[in-house]
Amino acid sequence: MTALASPARSRRKAFFANLLLFLAVLGPGIITGSVDNDVGGITTYSVAGAVYGYKLLWTLIPSFVVLFVVQEMNARMGLATGKGLADLIRENAGVKITFFLFAGLLVTNILNTNTEFAGVAGSLAIFGVSKYLSVPLVAFAVWILVVKGTYRIAERVFLVFSLALLTYIVSALLGHPQWGEIGASIVHPDFTGYDATTYATVIGIVGTTIAPWMQFYMQSSIIEKGLTMKNYKFTVLDVLVGCVATIAVAFFIIVACAATLHVNGHTISTAADAAESLAPLAGQFASEVFAFGLFIASIFSATILPVATAFFVCEAFGFEAGLDRKWKEAPQFYWLYTLIILVGAGVILIPNAPLIGISLWSQRINGILLPVVLVFMMRLVNDRGIMGPHVNKPLANFIGWATIVVLTVLSVALLVTSLL
Repeated sequence: MTALASPARSRRKAFFANLLLFLAVLGPGIITGSVDNDVGGITTYSVAGAVYGYKLLWTLIPSFVVLFVVQEMNARMGLATGKGLADLIRENAGVKITFFLFAGLLVTNILNTNTEFAGVAGSLAIFGVSKYLSVPLVAFAVWILVVKGTYRIAERVFLVFSLALLTYIVSALLGHPQWGEIGASIVHPDFTGYDATTYATVIGIVGTTIAPWMQFYMQSSIIEKGLTMKNYKFTVLDVLVGCVATIAVAFFIIVACAATLHVNGHTISTAADAAESLAPLAGQFASEVFAFGLFIASIFSATILPVATAFFVCEAFGFEAGLDRKWKEAPQFYWLYTLIILVGAGVILIPNAPLIGISLWSQRINGILLPVVLVFMMRLVNDRGIMGPHVNKPLANFIGWATIVVLTVLSVALLVTSLL
């Protein structure tokens, strides 16, 4: 009996040992994936659902495949080299190219941060809180979390935020979606009637599902956590869970708005509009749940985006960076983080600021910049001098280069159709 029980005990011990290892590694993949559903992303998904109904749900399938392949490459690069993506780009592309690339990313991420604080203002306005109170308080709270906290504390807070984003499932179910139509739109997508706005929306969906800044944050957080290639198996699982969560949240946001706003002919411009419009169509509770999810996403992203930006800018130009470093050890990192928070929150307090334009175009610029970042990644991850035996397999190369080609074609199509 004891001999028979021994293998079972061994399997249980192995299972719990693996579980503990996974929990130790857990974080970078899930956080990077979850924060990708930021206010700009929620706005893009909401507008897509309200304007096109279920028509663009098909975009989430290739987005998932590409997201996982790209994030796995990114994680593997960090594990194999122990360096951030910005570091690797500077070392292999030179200072001039690095400067122009990161200047563009810095501007885009400041616009993205504006959008996150707009989400704070819009979501709490549903509950009757003025933006002149909500925005300064949230800006101060996220600043304190990063400046006075540690990576371990911040990571735990971020994981709780990731879990809270699943509230969008509730909003979608309260809208009583037509599952037959959803299945048909995914299995047999309708490509008729596409115009410049449709192309812009598709680029926006892809741009917000696979954002350029994610690649830099993922690699930096892996290094900050001290992970190496011996953690590869559990890191890939972490990435997979994050990708599934990202696409699931995007799916339910589109479904929630398609089942309520599109069916009833409601037009919206922001995610806050979507939350407010849900009240008469799906009930006050659905509206408040949607607004709560928007608020959590806003705080989450208003913290991570400036951190990611400060990380990759400092890495690119050789400055110290990291949440476990004190201000005097990494002054450039913390000053840049503080400046982005101040500008991001300050613009929202300006009367009549063009927040809708900032939100939509920040996502479109993400979609245009993404192929540039991916070209650098593809060249680096296939360099045996950098990666050793951990270079890409042929399938990953095919998907990576195909993504670059498709995104470039879509961006050109958007430009041409807009001019015509």
